[in-house]
Amino acid sequence: MSDRPAKDKLFDAFASVAKVLGSGRRAEIVDVLAQGERPVDEIAEEIGQSIANTSQHLQQLLRVGLVRTRREGTRIHYRLSGTAVTRLWAAVREVASEHVAELDELAEAYLGDRAALDSLTRTELTNRMAAGDVVVLDVRPEHEFRSGHIPGAVSVPVRELAGRMRDLPHGRIIVAYCRGQYCVFADEAVRTLREQGMPAVRLEEGYPEWAEAGLPVEAGAPRKSGAPG
Repeated sequence: MSDRPAKDKLFDAFASVAKVLGSGRRAEIVDVLAQGERPVDEIAEEIGQSIANTSQHLQQLLRVGLVRTRREGTRIHYRLSGTAVTRLWAAVREVASEHVAELDELAEAYLGDRAALDSLTRTELTNRMAAGDVVVLDVRPEHEFRSGHIPGAVSVPVRELAGRMRDLPHGRIIVAYCRGQYCVFADEAVRTLREQGMPAVRLEEGYPEWAEAGLPVEAGAPRKSGAPG
């Protein structure tokens, strides 16, 4: 005969993972950490919270094992505890996109109208990269690029793009990517590039999905030339 209290505790433990993601700020932290390891102060700035509030959110994520820590001097760095957490976050977004009625309206309110923005799938980008007729542009912050990026990508954070147009090669389509489907950076980059008459599209998803698919990735500092090798 089964032990009801033991089973209750087991399923409560399963539910604890979903419960900790029941906060938009903690979900956003997972989204940020899907790009790579970050210290508490940078995470706090990213999600618009105080360091104290951010630390409380991180402790809850740590308690259920979704994140791990590393100390460097006086700073504590956080990272996702494994690829299963990345897959969990992707599944949460997928379920929400299929079943939360107002999600499309909320996404459009944040991202703007994407109707005029062309995009490429991962497979299409892989084929275009092999043909050598595209420039892949990583418009995330540089520290995220250093943690991991698509091979051969040029790092131009979206906030620097307007002032670095001359660094970009001409004559090829520019494919901008960022953190994922609901990241606004690539959209802003494509609009900026098109305003300057440069052909540009966005990658349908982002770096975490690219890496999770088992496609090649690189890590390290961007090339100083700003142009692909």
